[in-house]
Amino acid sequence: MRSFASDNNSGVHSEIIDAIIDANSNHAVGYGDDIYTQKSYELFNKAFGCNVNVFYTFLGTGANVLAMKAMTQSFNSILCAQTAHVNVDECGAVEHFTGARIVPIRSNDGKIYIEDLKNELHGIGSEHHSQPKVISITQPTELGTLYSVEEIRNLCTFAHSNNMLLHIDGARISNALAALNVDIKTMLTDTGVDAVSFGGTKNGMMYGEAVVFLNDKLADNFKYFRKQGMQLASKMRYISAQFISYLSDGLNIKLASHANNMANFLYNEIKDISLIELVQPVQTNGIFARVPNWLIDPLSQEYFFYTWDESENIVRWMTSFDTTEQDVVDFVSSIKKIIAENS
Repeated sequence: MRSFASDNNSGVHSEIIDAIIDANSNHAVGYGDDIYTQKSYELFNKAFGCNVNVFYTFLGTGANVLAMKAMTQSFNSILCAQTAHVNVDECGAVEHFTGARIVPIRSNDGKIYIEDLKNELHGIGSEHHSQPKVISITQPTELGTLYSVEEIRNLCTFAHSNNMLLHIDGARISNALAALNVDIKTMLTDTGVDAVSFGGTKNGMMYGEAVVFLNDKLADNFKYFRKQGMQLASKMRYISAQFISYLSDGLNIKLASHANNMANFLYNEIKDISLIELVQPVQTNGIFARVPNWLIDPLSQEYFFYTWDESENIVRWMTSFDTTEQDVVDFVSSIKKIIAENS
């Protein structure tokens, strides 16, 4: 059963599998003291254009939570879009492990803007109020929309001028890089970002994410936070080997570009169907559309996907690195068939 539910549902790219098999050929020192991990760090430094502090975790939630742990104290607050994964889909993990308060900001497109952030900068210096410390944005957002490089730079400038830090949840960061046709250095280093949860699982890797600190001070105690957070891999070489393959020869961009292109192909196939109304621009590998309620159940019997907002009949259709044009054609054919049967 092919899926348009999530890029988490896709398989693992063959080059990533080969990298894991290669790393399995002999013994290696555990907990990151191996040649694969050291080589992967070099690739991150090259991609970012500077020496960065890289720490691998098993999960995206682990990466986000522990990054926030390093960036906050328990009396701080974290400002993010109301749709942000750290606010909606991590079961309160950020607040549980950090003690910091998440302040969700209303957003129609998944993005947060400086004017909205200004409204939350009150009570500074008062012991009665949580002290704003982190602005966390998702790139691309949970609604598939994008921050431009200039928008990220402006958010960083705003954060730093207000004694705050900027974190990016980059679970799909390569999709954003591919869509904007920029490199990692341009989007993340040159803009002044402090920390990135750099993902790969949604784009062809088996498992493993990277917390990347561009702000050196944030890395001081992170190895202890990671151990306490149960995210220290003993056989770390299997995560590292994946990132070596992922960051070599532009594989991450190749896979993300394909996923983005398949979403655009799907958009072109459905844009003239009057009963389907797009509610967000298609900028990466997600399509958010309002559809008739009677279409959802029969279509979901053939293809797994999520209803994003049941009250509005908004669905989310995601494409992946391994989505094919035939997958899209068959999916759209099913849509048209159901519509015809209910006309």
